[in-house]
Amino acid sequence: MRDRPEYDLCIIGGGAAGLVTAAGAASLGAKVILIEKAKLGGDCLYYGCVPSKTLIHSATVANTIRHANRFGLDAHHEAIDQNRVMHRVAEVIKHIEPNDSPERFRTLGVEVVFDSASFSSPNSVQLSERTITARNFVLATGSRPAIPNISGIESVPYFTNETIFDNKENISHLIVLGGGPIGCEMAQSFVRLGVKVTLVSRNRLLPKEDADMAEVVKQQFLVDGIDLHLYVDTKKAEKTEQGISLELYGEQNHPQTTHLEGSHLLVATGRRSNIENLALEKAGINISDASKVNVDSRLRTSNKHIYACGDIAGPYLFTHMAEHQAGVVLQNTLFHLPIKAQTKAIPWCTFTSPELARVGLSEDDAEKQGIKYQVYCFPFSEVDRAIADGDTAGMAKIITNPRGKLLGACIVGPHAGELIAEYSLAITQGMKVSALSKTIHIYPTLAQINRRVADQRMKALLTPARKRWLKRLFSLRG
Repeated sequence: MRDRPEYDLCIIGGGAAGLVTAAGAASLGAKVILIEKAKLGGDCLYYGCVPSKTLIHSATVANTIRHANRFGLDAHHEAIDQNRVMHRVAEVIKHIEPNDSPERFRTLGVEVVFDSASFSSPNSVQLSERTITARNFVLATGSRPAIPNISGIESVPYFTNETIFDNKENISHLIVLGGGPIGCEMAQSFVRLGVKVTLVSRNRLLPKEDADMAEVVKQQFLVDGIDLHLYVDTKKAEKTEQGISLELYGEQNHPQTTHLEGSHLLVATGRRSNIENLALEKAGINISDASKVNVDSRLRTSNKHIYACGDIAGPYLFTHMAEHQAGVVLQNTLFHLPIKAQTKAIPWCTFTSPELARVGLSEDDAEKQGIKYQVYCFPFSEVDRAIADGDTAGMAKIITNPRGKLLGACIVGPHAGELIAEYSLAITQGMKVSALSKTIHIYPTLAQINRRVADQRMKALLTPARKRWLKRLFSLRG
């Protein structure tokens, strides 16, 4: 007779996905063990969302002071002490840290073990001094920075998002390698804190976003003074007396080799899953060519008793997606409900200034998929609250099908990350744009842009022929 598993749920990884899964399972009465090799909180708390948004806010305040005259005020600050800013980042992490402490989770009923784990069979995990058996296992080991294959990079000191927030040195010239969300957010933050910044990318900025929306961010980067080198390959990296040197090739309009020198380097060129040393083959778990764990719509691996959620499952590497996936795993493992993870209405935001947020299909997505679509835009420069705040760069764009059903939305502008939530709800509920147009929005708020862009769809329907018909029907004189 087969021995009864010791736990209902064994979770490997103490980041956002693992913590939400553990807390939820324990609160529902399951016997849960959470295994983490380092410290609870994961990337979001220590290297991602929390420290980056704290740094961004300090940079935003510094930029506001620098341009106070725009608001009819006189203000200035002395040279910025980068160490004080990083000290505040550490204090914010420390303030939030107790929410993810092992003591809190043990109080919730979770057994927390700090150790390395690897599968010893399809039904068991091996720790240093014990073997764990469970009805179901959850892989939530997250991801880490992917380091590009550049000649000499291994001999060059560089930051990643896992190390830059611990920096105590004064940075005079930061070279940022990568034009994705992390690279863009950090580049703008440091330039606004008084650092000379050069950003290098093999593509345009924010290549997963529509070009017209990313262009708004690019123009602000140029205003901020960021030196951009786009569409280039980084061929070589060297350590120099002044710091580091990069050899670039292929820059648009300048195909010759370019040499860059800076005091520090930040590598932000993507992520890779943490799957090494888990002995997945012993559990019968398949991985893709991209070294990602293969999961089905219910987040089950090829071993149906082992699930994966968070960055290791993908495809969206966001904390809010990890939390959603944790809920899906709980319903499947504890309640045996065939719940599928949502994939079509996932919102996200790059927290540059202006912010760039999106949900659903982009214009590029619709084009590539051969979907019939219509596009409507409205600028922040015609929103009264944006004018009053002196923050008018950007616009809202919506994508609809020919019948007016909302397929996607993108906002580049102030507080885009907050404003996109209305569209997330609308797309999730399968609403038409007319519903947004009919919704009353408070005046004066930035959220009025959501109704104003919806109104563009309604105005487009009022063709000259329809207008003539209405005039005749209602005896209008205009």
